[in-house]
Amino acid sequence: MERFFGSMKRECLRRIIPLGEIGLRHAIQEYLAHYHTERPHQGLDGALIDPPAAGAENSTSIGRVIYDMRLGIILRHYRRECA
Repeated sequence: MERFFGSMKRECLRRIIPLGEIGLRHAIQEYLAHYHTERPHQGLDGALIDPPAAGAENSTSIGRVIYDMRLGIILRHYRRECA
């Protein structure tokens, strides 16, 4: 748990100023979604905790690299567009 909270502080909470409980809850929910579905984990050999459904991800090198953003531009996720 300490490693998770440290990652959340470094990657998210130190970069924003929540203006209330609702803003803080929103930031934490966005970080959790990023952490589980978009962020590779060293302990899982670079795998995701909650990977996309089979066939939804393009594993070839065809297609443009695009990125999605969460919390403005604080959390970025790069992926390959389907061909």
